[in-house]
Amino acid sequence: MHILLLGSGGREHALAWKIAASPLVTKLLIAPGNAGMAREGQCVALDISNHAAVIDFCKASAVDLVVVGPETPLVAGIVDDLASAGIKAFGPSRLAARLEGSKGFTKDFCAEFGIPTGAYRRFSNAGDARAYARAQGAPIVIKADGLAAGKGVVVAKTLSEAEDAIAMMFEGAFGAAGAEVVIEEFLAGREVSFFALCDGETALPLASAQDHKRAFDHDQGPNTGGMGAYSPTPFVTPEVHDEIISRIILPTVAGMKARSTPFHGVLYAGVMLTEQGPKLFEYNVRFGDPECQVLMMRMMSDIIPALLAACDGQLKNFDLRWYPAPALTVVMATKGYPGDYAKGSAIAGLDAAAKIEGVEIFHAGTVEKSGQILANGGRVLNICASGKTVREAQARAYQAIDRIEWPEGFCRRDIAWQAVEMEKAGD
Repeated sequence: MHILLLGSGGREHALAWKIAASPLVTKLLIAPGNAGMAREGQCVALDISNHAAVIDFCKASAVDLVVVGPETPLVAGIVDDLASAGIKAFGPSRLAARLEGSKGFTKDFCAEFGIPTGAYRRFSNAGDARAYARAQGAPIVIKADGLAAGKGVVVAKTLSEAEDAIAMMFEGAFGAAGAEVVIEEFLAGREVSFFALCDGETALPLASAQDHKRAFDHDQGPNTGGMGAYSPTPFVTPEVHDEIISRIILPTVAGMKARSTPFHGVLYAGVMLTEQGPKLFEYNVRFGDPECQVLMMRMMSDIIPALLAACDGQLKNFDLRWYPAPALTVVMATKGYPGDYAKGSAIAGLDAAAKIEGVEIFHAGTVEKSGQILANGGRVLNICASGKTVREAQARAYQAIDRIEWPEGFCRRDIAWQAVEMEKAGD
């Protein structure tokens, strides 16, 4: 098969690594890709926001399946346009992708289908939003309605922070994404990431994972797209797993089908484990980044048949096998992220880092110039490791990081701290 993978981040590098390992794949094309992904397949300079150009390329290259990595083209309807041209694509339609493209849509959807989530209101002007926030009090969560690269959420600990966030969003910090704002109840508990492959009717759960959204150690600093993750998480017990499936995932799949917008692709539920049980705080309509990296490390099965089954409505009798060993990833980012940061700093020591047992390095924001790897984004590298325990995986990842020479980069040094504490307590 000829596969075209769209995207250029760490999630896409992990997908490329896994897709390239499939015996079904004869050619892997990646658009636009990055410096690391060139090892897995052929990177092509293609503007993935130009759907007509993507379609022309698919026809010229005899592409059998397009795998869409990031959310922006999904929300823009690239799967619909490919389907209209007779090209199979993994991912939801434009209407189904509203589960990520509009936070207000998702909250209304949850209310309609009885999916547990925090109380909320939607606002289109700052005055009403401020009045509601004052009436509710802090802590409270302020969200830009549309896509904002994982940065459009402010967990306000004080009313002053909430008012600043409301002003920032309505003043255009996130462009059109912030033209409407959702204000919702702060949910206390443990945050977990739950993934399911969906074929419009059936949901096949993937391995559990836990992300780390805050920029700095001890969950301090601003929200980011994610600074690290590990899988599996001990907090998704069999009972919690079943509750998330029955109360959140299956009602979503049934609700989308009832609305005549069946969901095909991967559904990523951000779930808070509260004292009242699991509650949904966000949906994404693609693999998480960086959770995808640890899922690909742990997936034993060939990924291609699973992607095809999701496209073709054939997940009912499908199963996936997983390696039992935990996997962990640490994001290395450019200093300044998630705020302003410089591009072009040189990175060395990657080959030495990759020699650590169990380590795999995925590139998230790199470019190669004159044989040198340069940082080309906020989140730049994903240092992944597997081990017999979470502690061993964590030790290997940080051992690899200590071999990387990149003074302009930083990372959290406590990824998977909750799971590590549980392991130590169990010794």
